[in-house]
Amino acid sequence: MSENVQLVTVGGSVPAFEMEVYNPAQGEFGKVSLDELRKQGKWTILVFYPADFTFVCPTELADLAEKHAALKGFGAEVIAVSTDTKFSHLAWRTSERLLAGVQYLMAADPTGAVSRLFGVYDPKSGLALRGTFIISPEGLLVSSEVNFYNVGRNADELARKMEANAYLRHHPDEACPAKWKSGAKTLRPNEKMVGRVYEALNA
Repeated sequence: MSENVQLVTVGGSVPAFEMEVYNPAQGEFGKVSLDELRKQGKWTILVFYPADFTFVCPTELADLAEKHAALKGFGAEVIAVSTDTKFSHLAWRTSERLLAGVQYLMAADPTGAVSRLFGVYDPKSGLALRGTFIISPEGLLVSSEVNFYNVGRNADELARKMEANAYLRHHPDEACPAKWKSGAKTLRPNEKMVGRVYEALNA
């Protein structure tokens, strides 16, 4: 894939891609395809990270593992992605005790093709920045977050955003305000609410 590849933007359709994976839950190598996940009606969560055998990365993947069951409950396939090989993923998952709870797919993007697609590939290092992306079952990119190498993410916020997006898929006329969680009040944007959001939230 060339350096001038068209980047995916929030609200846009995500082109089909396929990656080799290590599947810790089954202890096997395999492949993951966005087309297949769409056919299954699944959400896709891509969690790019710089590299195996590094320092912040295992803390992030361990944190993500704690939210894996909740994310699966929303119908999402969680995929961690780096430019390492599937063999490196297996070795790292086996040796790093922080990763003992990781059961989600670990995808290999050694050419950086998928990392480039989402704008997280760093050509100077050949690594991926810390990017988190949520793709709807229809193949639309609905959420994007990118951090630099030295700042880890919070899986609690990922779970909150996934829950909100899953809710809104079935309630498209509503909107979720800041810090929204299941059961909290949503907004139904209309002309009467302009300048009166406080009243709408506290009615």
